[in-house]
Amino acid sequence: MILGDRKFVELPGSKTHELPPLLVRTSAGVKRLDRVMEMANDLIEREDMLAPPSVETDPARAQIELDRRKMDLALNLTEQYLEFVQHWRWGDDVLEWIRQCETTFETRMDLRNLLRADLWPHAGRCSFVTLLEDKAIETGGVTLEKAVGMRLTFRQPPPLKCFSDQFLLYLNSTVAHTAYNTWAAMSQSPISSLPPERFHFQVVNMSLE
Repeated sequence: MILGDRKFVELPGSKTHELPPLLVRTSAGVKRLDRVMEMANDLIEREDMLAPPSVETDPARAQIELDRRKMDLALNLTEQYLEFVQHWRWGDDVLEWIRQCETTFETRMDLRNLLRADLWPHAGRCSFVTLLEDKAIETGGVTLEKAVGMRLTFRQPPPLKCFSDQFLLYLNSTVAHTAYNTWAAMSQSPISSLPPERFHFQVVNMSLE
């Protein structure tokens, strides 16, 4: 089935198919924020991120201004790191959900053929990410493709001290985007979307448990 510029797999009948619940951890889950701030300060020192004050500036006032700038930058880096971890956890949960959905498809005669690459059209693994986007699930600002890309890049989220300031401030979105697109392209074309009105699943926030 073609709708606009989108292709959708065709499902027999009209019933709605139940998929496994998506279990997500919406919080970053970092227990020691003070330790993260400490690593952010170490990163600022190591990368020499702040220019020294002008020699004409009053030394006491210059030190106060330098400390303020350092604190602001450390908070910014900490915020960027917590956002990275939150995306990574969402990506980890989404990939686990996709594996469960694939198992569900394989055990259902009416769904099994949808994943076969020798059929046209068929659904690839990225079709499940598109399904989540089509269902407009609440992510709290997390971009699903970026989240999956982060999980594909890192098996576990490294501590902040392992990152450069350039990665945290500029590069992480580009890296995640490249990882996701490479992963999505691994499925043999053509790949079609799953019709969102034919599937139902619950999103369970495990951070509230």
